[in-house]
Amino acid sequence: MSQFNIEEEIEEITGGEYERTPVPKKALKGWKSFLGMYAGEHAAGTEFMIGPLFLTAGVSAFDLIVGLLIGNFLAVLSWRYLTASIAIKHRLTLYYHFEKICGKKLVTAYNLANGILFCFLAGAMITVSATAVGIPFEIEMPKLTDTMPNSMTWIIIVLSIGAVISIIAGSGYDTVSKAANWMSPVIVTAFIACGIVALGQLNVSNFTDFWNIWGEGSAPFPGQTKFTFWHVVIWSWFCNAAMHIGMSDLSVFRFAKSSSSGWTTAAGMYVGHYMAWIAAALLYAVYLKTPEAQAFLTNGEAPPVAPGPLAYNAIGIFGIIAVVLAGWTTANPTMYRAGLAFQAIIPKASTFWVTILAGSIATIAGIFPAFAMKLLNFVALYGFILAPIGAIIVFDHFFAKKAGIIPFYAEKAHQSFNLSVLLAWLISFMIFYGISVQFDIFLSFVTLPAWLSCGIFYLVFSKFLQKKSYAYS
Repeated sequence: MSQFNIEEEIEEITGGEYERTPVPKKALKGWKSFLGMYAGEHAAGTEFMIGPLFLTAGVSAFDLIVGLLIGNFLAVLSWRYLTASIAIKHRLTLYYHFEKICGKKLVTAYNLANGILFCFLAGAMITVSATAVGIPFEIEMPKLTDTMPNSMTWIIIVLSIGAVISIIAGSGYDTVSKAANWMSPVIVTAFIACGIVALGQLNVSNFTDFWNIWGEGSAPFPGQTKFTFWHVVIWSWFCNAAMHIGMSDLSVFRFAKSSSSGWTTAAGMYVGHYMAWIAAALLYAVYLKTPEAQAFLTNGEAPPVAPGPLAYNAIGIFGIIAVVLAGWTTANPTMYRAGLAFQAIIPKASTFWVTILAGSIATIAGIFPAFAMKLLNFVALYGFILAPIGAIIVFDHFFAKKAGIIPFYAEKAHQSFNLSVLLAWLISFMIFYGISVQFDIFLSFVTLPAWLSCGIFYLVFSKFLQKKSYAYS
């Protein structure tokens, strides 16, 4: 059987998601498909957590409003000129693309780590949805310092939400995209409504009143990191580092007709990572004025961040619905990506069932509120670990031939383990994670240096370790 027929058979088994073949022309999608997905994914569950967490980090008005403008623009540029450009050239998933460079054995370890980290992120979004579903049951909401579930009711709610989200994600990209297109207008409307109501509750009548909500900033809440202007810029740029400079969204943009679809990420960044973060922060600002929140602060504790009650207090039942849907629209594509990671390890397995596996892991993670409550730090770590892998893909794509090395070397040399890749990632990780720990530097600050060094190390090691008997193509 020819390689083409083998891969064609795998496509039939896996449900036609093109995990190990380039996406054919007939399956390409226009920019509207990506617009809805990115608007839905990034005006979603994480936003209900991240907006309030900025307040717990003591940001100033200038740091938040201007820092987010710049950081989100840098993220859009990364998607457009790196991720989308490479995706439409090769039209491969991240996992298969990376396998061609590093070999089957090495990509298996990466896929496992990548899939698990995605599951944890999806689990945090299930936690977010659970804070809304739990309101009618009057359950105790998790605190910022909580790691364990606080009731059996909480566990049952999380398991129920996780089951529904897993089934939607397991149905494939088309279903994920359609779900996002349907849910995102509802969620965006809810964020706008929450922001407007919160402004009224805060007695904001002009821009000065709005600015003074954050003012010159404050000391961070107990147990939280103080955020400055550069924290906001760098964190907002790299909170999705795994997706853009880490190349995870090759798996998404491989369906794009042109790299211009990369600009649609601006809908996610400026509707979600700008408007929605600020609107969610306003909800938390309202809560901070309540006697309950003041009691926490008086006792030296950080008031809890529970998106469900915050939205419910602003816009009632619509707030509960919006938070539930918001958790879904982040968890759905995240589980889809995790499923692709696991499916790359077992390529003949059904996409549906590997996504159900990913959903099961995410649901178990969602039971434990720590992933949601420490989202700023978790996202920074997750991006730092995964982003440098994207540097290897970027440098292999743009600089391999200029550096005199062979692109897609593992495939051409029939290698199952490319030592250059492992050395590049491991050395970069050790150097910059060590710097972060030794000098107490926020991890997002060393993500770009680690990314660049990983790409450069890859070229250098490849120059010495590659055998030159394999032709370029």
